[in-house]
Amino acid sequence: MESRPRVLSGHRPTSALHLGNFEGTIREWVKLQADHECLFMIADWHALTTGYRQLAELPDLIFQVAVDWLAAGVDPARSTLFVQSHVKEHAELHLLLSMVTPWTWVYRNPTVAEMIDHLAAGESASYGLYGYPVLQAADILLYGAGVVPVGEDQVGHVEICRRIARRFNELYGEVFVEPVERLSDTPLLPGTDGRKMSKSLGNTIDLSDSPDVVTDKIAHMFTDPQKLRVGNPGRPEICPIFAWLKLYAPDRCGQIAAECRSGERDCREDKALLTELVLELLERMSDVRRRYQTEPDTVWDILREGERHARAIAAETIERVREVLHLALGPSGSSGVDS
Repeated sequence: MESRPRVLSGHRPTSALHLGNFEGTIREWVKLQADHECLFMIADWHALTTGYRQLAELPDLIFQVAVDWLAAGVDPARSTLFVQSHVKEHAELHLLLSMVTPWTWVYRNPTVAEMIDHLAAGESASYGLYGYPVLQAADILLYGAGVVPVGEDQVGHVEICRRIARRFNELYGEVFVEPVERLSDTPLLPGTDGRKMSKSLGNTIDLSDSPDVVTDKIAHMFTDPQKLRVGNPGRPEICPIFAWLKLYAPDRCGQIAAECRSGERDCREDKALLTELVLELLERMSDVRRRYQTEPDTVWDILREGERHARAIAAETIERVREVLHLALGPSGSSGVDS
């Protein structure tokens, strides 16, 4: 039987997951489960790169990420869900890859630069933050993942991973699969303030938000600043609400755009429609969410079972890496080095 292509992706447990996460990656994950071997990782070590001062809530955040995934359609019967730090081989491969990765490859990474910019005033970037792309490469290469579903802002990380894999293979032989990114059909969703939807900017609509919270957030979303009332011609191409409606009501966008430009349409109509559509989407997740939130042991068992499967794959990779780096023990149990 031909093996299915393997997928690795994940999220950092730094706050509640939002619609940008769902449209950027999770919706694609749910599709991939049908014909790929999927591993989805809660990247708690990655969360430490910027959140190392606030760790008391980390266990709850890990739990909530898992619940968000399950509610959104990630199926533990078809996918492996696990916590990164419970598979220690990630750390070992990160260390070994760091020895062969040129500093300039990570120093010039735009995503790392963006994360540094978002640090609190006076906070210095940690060594771990600069090494973020190498740890992410280890995450992917450890499982031989040929497909990595990512948002547009993560494409650079997959490119670095390919370069690291290629360099390692050139030095030591063909060990790693060079992964390719798989982008969602959905462009980056704007946040409620018109900027990119981001946890750090506080402009998200979360998958776990109540109907009242969703309604309030959409009611206060930015629109075209020149369209203040009915009669003012609008510019749908710059309106965050319209960007969302292109995704959630594509068959109505032509008419909405025309009525907006003519001044005939009130922005409140668009917000009301968007609210209805978003609430319908989140309601489909709510029953599953409630069930898992009342059965926490089931969630932790899913993650433990995923950990066992992930560790079995990771151990094989690390054994092969140790062999090609001449770090494996000799047949007698010694290192093979003369005393």
